[in-house]
Amino acid sequence: MTQQKGDFVLGIDLGTTSVKVIILSTNNNQIVAKQTKDTQANVPSTLGIEGNKQDVPKILSAVHNCVSRLPKDLLKQVTKIGVCGQMHGIALWKTGKKLDQSDNTFKLEFNKENISHLYTWQDGRCDINFLNTLPKSKSHLPIHTGYGCATLFWFAKHKPEKLQIYDTCGTVQDLVVSLLCGNDKVIMSTQNAASWGYFCTEEAKWELQLMSDAGLPVKLLPQTILHPGQNAGQLIKSWFGIPAGVPIGVALGDLQCSVLALLKGPEEAVLNISTSAQLTYVHPSYKPGACDKLESIEYFPYFNGKYLAVAASLNGGNILATFVKTLQQWTMDLGFSVPQSKVWDKLISLGKEDSSISTMEIEPLLLGERYAPDKTASVTGITLDTLHLGSVFRSLCSGVIRNLHNMMSQDLLKEKGIKRIVGNGSGLVRNTVLQQEVLHWYKLPLELGHSGDAALGAALSAIINK
Repeated sequence: MTQQKGDFVLGIDLGTTSVKVIILSTNNNQIVAKQTKDTQANVPSTLGIEGNKQDVPKILSAVHNCVSRLPKDLLKQVTKIGVCGQMHGIALWKTGKKLDQSDNTFKLEFNKENISHLYTWQDGRCDINFLNTLPKSKSHLPIHTGYGCATLFWFAKHKPEKLQIYDTCGTVQDLVVSLLCGNDKVIMSTQNAASWGYFCTEEAKWELQLMSDAGLPVKLLPQTILHPGQNAGQLIKSWFGIPAGVPIGVALGDLQCSVLALLKGPEEAVLNISTSAQLTYVHPSYKPGACDKLESIEYFPYFNGKYLAVAASLNGGNILATFVKTLQQWTMDLGFSVPQSKVWDKLISLGKEDSSISTMEIEPLLLGERYAPDKTASVTGITLDTLHLGSVFRSLCSGVIRNLHNMMSQDLLKEKGIKRIVGNGSGLVRNTVLQQEVLHWYKLPLELGHSGDAALGAALSAIINK
């Protein structure tokens, strides 16, 4: 059946490690084309393992590359663009300093001299001692390291000269939307603003006076805050055939968009395991109050005035990836070289056997947790019977899920009427051992989603609010 003009929406997701784009048909809400590209954007930090930053032009290049590979006949029929991306992170830039578009091809480019790195949600420069020096927020969401406003406070104290170079800031998805719309002023959604801290979600306002009194140059912060589904502007110039003037929604959070794409009803929770891990459900009636202490469950703005109850662990697929890299390094130290894909295949093959279940318990908190930043990893219950590779990997996978269960338990989900878990993220979808552990700990049916759910959610948000 031939698609009619005006049937398509472009969805873009700027993840921690990759960019995904999809074209969605509004006739049947089916994905008709998709592309993905690893950004390979990580750059070394002068802070060593405490810092985590990414090269923004590389991320922009990955977006450009993905969209360029989509079918041109479909791009010409795109009527709206939805964008989401990794939450909490911050980039700073000079407005009006974009590269000149000398030819007729519109490119997502920015002069490196006029933009900072993206300081991601994984950035650890704000230790607990530093966070304790920050002013007490009235927001129901606490401030953590890796959150945009915490990073700004750190620079204001330790490298104030860096903040003087730039005149605005945003998440990387806010930057992409600004470039596509030609906006000099950053327009931000409540979802992304809440992920930075010092933001009162019900009023949709920053705590400007509080931050200013504490020495933060609040003029850098986005002044225009929109609700999810509102438009940030229109496409300033034709882009790979997408007509100029196409409306572009305000940039959203990747977690919220993943949930929007996956949830079919209020009886479902979403489990995402990619770099990190999140278990979440839509809370039907949550109203923010004051944040008195750090809790394992936090509540982030969703759509239509609702909130997501989120158990967000810093320790997810990254922990398993670290184990794989460690095994690779050990084999190299012994004089062998084993491809990473073979290590994964062998670990999953050994770990899924019933014989790999053991008494060993691994608490895999290499990165601590936001509600308990001083926690570290540990192993208990080691016996002669638990030293098999399959047993170690099974215990590690079990530890990742048990940690989430400690944050948001099976009993809590049942109390909220949750009867099924929808799983997504490459860390979970590709790992049958993790899937087995989800069933073991939560004793609820597990239905697997697919890669690119956040990009789909970004597109769906554009349709819902069309």
